[in-house]
Amino acid sequence: MDPYQQGNPQNQQWGYPPPSPRPGGELAHPGHEPVLLQIGDTALTRTHVILPHGRFPLRGSMWNVQDSTQVTEGIPVVAIVLTIIFVWFCLFGLLFLLMKERRYTGFVTISVTGEGFHHTMQFPAGPQSGAWAASAVAQARSMAAMAPPVR
Repeated sequence: MDPYQQGNPQNQQWGYPPPSPRPGGELAHPGHEPVLLQIGDTALTRTHVILPHGRFPLRGSMWNVQDSTQVTEGIPVVAIVLTIIFVWFCLFGLLFLLMKERRYTGFVTISVTGEGFHHTMQFPAGPQSGAWAASAVAQARSMAAMAPPVR
């Protein structure tokens, strides 16, 4: 029997089973609001922040971003090897020393804090990761400012 087949073989229903109700009778994800913004493992709807450890009101949440990216620039190893090889044949081999390589180290941290929760996400450093994180946090802040109160 196929592990993804539900019920008896004559029923022929495929896929995962429907969400089971919680002890209170409501479904596992009440509200069914669409996710408007996803930042790492955090999702934002019109009224809620959905974190791995629960669902919290979006209104009043505070968003912060910290860019700890460090950029170093140097001559790559391949340029030094090519220079050593080609300098014996012609002096143009010295042009390989003009090659540069940028290395990004560190991380970008996004944190969200609200009433009863705090969550932090870290993303690897890259040429555009700081700008992307700042843009995502700006959008999350504007969504939090416009969020209606939760009943």
